[in-house]
Amino acid sequence: MPSSLAFFFLACVTTATAAWPEGKRSEWQGYERLDFLLPGDGARCIVVTPKAPAEGRPWIWRARFWGHQPALDLLLLAKGFHLAYCEVGGLFGAPAAVERWNKFHALAVKQGLSARPVLEGMSRGGLMIVNWASANPEKVAALYGDNPVCNFNSWPGGKNGKFSKGDWQRCLKAYGVAAEAAPQHRQPLSPETLRPLAREKVPVALVLGLADKVVPVAENGELLARNYQALGGPVRIWRKPGKGHHPHGLHPPDELAAWLLKAIKAEF
Repeated sequence: MPSSLAFFFLACVTTATAAWPEGKRSEWQGYERLDFLLPGDGARCIVVTPKAPAEGRPWIWRARFWGHQPALDLLLLAKGFHLAYCEVGGLFGAPAAVERWNKFHALAVKQGLSARPVLEGMSRGGLMIVNWASANPEKVAALYGDNPVCNFNSWPGGKNGKFSKGDWQRCLKAYGVAAEAAPQHRQPLSPETLRPLAREKVPVALVLGLADKVVPVAENGELLARNYQALGGPVRIWRKPGKGHHPHGLHPPDELAAWLLKAIKAEF
């Protein structure tokens, strides 16, 4: 590469990454990691930088359980994806969480990351990724839900899943609804929520443990897939017979990563 072009390339990269907020720099799994607080909000955020960013600067955005079962994250990091996290776990995908992610997304795009990340939602993270994507369908490359909660009445509400009293009270507070009104509240798996994604043909990948008793697939992942397919949305499901809510992830993650990369190839 001629020296003038090399200087131009370096200047572009530096400009794209210079404005991340001040924070703590460290190493995570051999990659550069930055922890900081979201400006004007104070939420915990993490950005991990690949050694060689891929063209278009794609990224995967984890909604919950930072660092848990990171095989897919690591594989995509190796392929040049950034990895990001913005804490919304106690908000259960409620409007306040969507607004927080709107702020983080604007910040990430300002730093030069793609405007259309891959969203990753494990367990309660499913509430977040579907609700944010529904509000921002043009800003999503793909969704990956792993034993995702798609109806808060199932978990933490305990309809047929596991009841979690403390989480249920926090969930109701986040949405500003009473327990008796919760069954009528619109959920991520409802056609009204999914329709904006279906119009954009946003690819959805699901990894489901068929013996999940915490977040039963019949009233969560499987129902979301069925409703989304009925709207014409593209879905790929990996079913794990005999597996429960844990362990999360597809092992090895190569097939999932390959599907995601193929699904979003037109983006970059």
